[in-house]
Amino acid sequence: MTDVQQGTLDSDDATGQGDDSGDNEARLRRLIDLGIALSAERDHNRLIERILLEAKDLYDADGGTLYLLKNGALNFEIMRNDTMNIAMGGATGVDIPFPPLALHDEDGNPNHKNVASHVALSREVVNIADAYEVDRFDFSGAKKFDESTGFRSQSFLTVPLTNYEGDVLGVLQLINAREGGKVVPFGRGRQALIEALASQAAVASDNQMLIEAQRELLESFIKLIASAIDAKSPYTGGHCQRVPVITEMLAEAACVAEDGPYKEFNLNEDELYELSIAAWLHDCGKVTTPEYVVDKSTKLETIYDRVETVRTRFEVAKRDAEIDYLKALQAADADPVELKAVFDARVVKLDEDWAFLEVANIGGEFMSDEHQARIHEIAAMTWQNNGKTENFLSENEVYNLCIARGTLTAEEREVINNHIVMTVEMLEQLPFPKHLKKVPEYAGGHHEKMDGTGYPKGLTADEMSVPARMMAIADIFEALTASDRPYKKAKTVSESLKIMGFMVKDAHIDPDLFRLFLQADIPRTYAEANLLPDQIDNWDPADYLN
Repeated sequence: MTDVQQGTLDSDDATGQGDDSGDNEARLRRLIDLGIALSAERDHNRLIERILLEAKDLYDADGGTLYLLKNGALNFEIMRNDTMNIAMGGATGVDIPFPPLALHDEDGNPNHKNVASHVALSREVVNIADAYEVDRFDFSGAKKFDESTGFRSQSFLTVPLTNYEGDVLGVLQLINAREGGKVVPFGRGRQALIEALASQAAVASDNQMLIEAQRELLESFIKLIASAIDAKSPYTGGHCQRVPVITEMLAEAACVAEDGPYKEFNLNEDELYELSIAAWLHDCGKVTTPEYVVDKSTKLETIYDRVETVRTRFEVAKRDAEIDYLKALQAADADPVELKAVFDARVVKLDEDWAFLEVANIGGEFMSDEHQARIHEIAAMTWQNNGKTENFLSENEVYNLCIARGTLTAEEREVINNHIVMTVEMLEQLPFPKHLKKVPEYAGGHHEKMDGTGYPKGLTADEMSVPARMMAIADIFEALTASDRPYKKAKTVSESLKIMGFMVKDAHIDPDLFRLFLQADIPRTYAEANLLPDQIDNWDPADYLN
C-alpha cells in the first residue's frame, strides 16, 4: 500500500499528532480487541458504523465517511460530522442524499480527480494535510460545502478497504484530525493503525457479505422449491408462499404478548429466521407426490376426467331408449301415448341420474349416506356396450364417486399425507447449520394434533414445539380460506374460524395459540392482503374464544 503524502504535512512531530509509545501500546491493544469485536458483529449496519466511529475516534477526527463499492461506484454508506451535527446512514436509518461516486466516466476513463475514487482505483492511502493547498484532487464539493456552512475541510485521510484477495470493497475517509482543540494533519504513526483497522474491517465486511450472499442463495433456493411445488398443481398455487406469512404473524404476536400463556415466550432473530425457513419448506415433500393425485380436481379424474366416459354411457342409453321406443311403435297393437310416456320417463330418469353424478363427481365437504346409496343404484343399471351388457359404473368408479369428502380416496389421501414423511426425510438429510437445526422438526410437525391423532408421528401437545403448533394453525387457516381449490368454494373468514373453533374443541389445534391468533386480529390482517373481497365478512373474535 503506497502512502501519498500531500499538502503541508512533513512529519508527525512537527505538524501532526504526536504518538508516544504508551499511547501506541494502548491503541494496539484496542485494535486487537476491535478486530475480535468486528469478527463477531453480524449486523451489517452496525459493523460498518463501528468501523467508521472507531477510526474516527483513533484520530479524534471531526468527521468521516465510509463508502462501499457497488456496481462500479462508491456508495455513501455512513457520514458523520461532529461540528455540523451530521449523522446519516448506518444504524441511524437516515438516508444519505448524495449520489454514488463513479470510478469511471461515460467513456470508461478512470476517475482520479476525486480522492475517494482515486484511492479505490489505486488501492493506495492518501494523507492530505490541507485540502486547500492541493491541486491534484478536486475538492470543489468540499469547498462549496464549507462556503455554505462555515465549516473548514482541512486534513483528509483516505484509506481503501481491501479484502484478502486484493479486491477493494470500499473506502474509509476521515476529515480534520483534532489535537488540543485544533485541526491538525493526520499523524503517520496512527495512520498505520488506521490501515490495520481498514484491513480488519475489510475482512470482517467481506466475511459478512459472503455469509449474506450464502443466506440469500439459500433463501432463493427455498423459495424456488416452494414456487415449483405451487406451480406443480394449479389447485394449491400460492399455498407454500402464504403459510409463512401467517406463521410469522402468529410468532410475532406471541413474542410481544404482555400477558397470557405466551407472555414469557420469545424468539430471537435467528429463531424467527429458523421458523420462517421451516414454513417455506413445510411442504417440500410434495415434489415426490404424483401429479395425478396432486391435481385430482374431481373424483373420477385420473389422466383425464372419466366423467366424460360415464356421460357417453348415458347418451348411449338414451339412444337405445329412443330405438326401443321407435321399434315398439311399429307393433300393430302399439299405444303411442303410453310408449311416449314410458320413453319420456326413461329419458328424464337418465338425465336426472346424470345430473346427480355430475355434481357428485365435483366433490365437497360432505356426501350423505343417502347419496352414496344412490350411486350404487345407478351403478347397478345396465347399458349395451357393442352388444355386451355392462353395469353403468365400474367398481372403481363407484368407489371414487362415493368419496365422502373432497376428491381423494383413502389410498390417494395416504399418498398425499406421505408428503410430510418425505418432507421430514428430505430435510433431515440436509446439513443445516446450528441456528437452523430445528427446521425439520418445525416443518414436519404441522399435521400433528394436540390429542395425538395427527401424522406422521402422532405427537401429543406435550411433544409438540410451540413453533410447530403455530405452523399447524397457519396451514389450516390458509387451506380453509384458499380460493384456488376446485372441489370447494372459498370459505369466508367467519366460516373458517368456526371450523377452527370446532378443531379446538376436538383437541386438534392449540387453544391458547388460537386465542392469540384471534386477539392479535391476524385473520383480518391476512384477509385484507390475501383474500377475495367477498370472503371478508363480519366476525367477532369473542364468538370463537369460548
